[in-house]
Amino acid sequence: MKKNQNVTIKGTKDGLTLHLDDSCSYGELKKELDRKLSENSRSVEDRLLSVRVQVGNRYLTEEQQEELKELIRQKKNLIVESISSNVITKEEAEKQKEENEIVSVAKVIRSGQVLEVTGDLLLIGDVNPGGTVMAGGNIFIMGALKGIAHAGCHGNKEAVIAASLMKPSQLRISNCINRAPDKDQDDEKREMECAYIDENDQITVDRLQVLMHLRPNITRLQGGS
Repeated sequence: MKKNQNVTIKGTKDGLTLHLDDSCSYGELKKELDRKLSENSRSVEDRLLSVRVQVGNRYLTEEQQEELKELIRQKKNLIVESISSNVITKEEAEKQKEENEIVSVAKVIRSGQVLEVTGDLLLIGDVNPGGTVMAGGNIFIMGALKGIAHAGCHGNKEAVIAASLMKPSQLRISNCINRAPDKDQDDEKREMECAYIDENDQITVDRLQVLMHLRPNITRLQGGS
């Protein structure tokens, strides 16, 4: 009788990759995975191996993921590094959509007011002293930034802050903080500037034009070369 091929084990320099077929039942998959891992564990040296699990177009509940992890962990030399699937829940899809969305707001953020969005923020207006804008992604201000701006507030260090007039009381990107710049910029000099985290893990303010080189993927539509 032909053996099932619902589980494929591939060795890599970093450990093992398990490819689990998405067309069989979950019960069949567990049985074959247990059998093949038992066979494999007898043929490898007695050292810890990192295991990456790929389940294709199969959706696994958290409970099922824990079952697979426990099954793999029972083999004394295997450690689960990740379980990846091509399928996500509606809630996860909505969250991704929010995180990649650009929210446009036309208003002035006055002292004491806080504006926060999940994705990128495009503010058409000023941020007055005492006002705060926060975004999980980038912040673009078509106006004067004189208050606080916090981009990448959920930990995104690639986020940037751009403003028509950059005179903030404080800049934050991820967990990095930069106080107001020492130099006093003339309000009449309307040159857009941007702030980003440099290679020294410090917030740097520079001309807006540097962004196309520093963050080439910042726009979704790329022009031809």
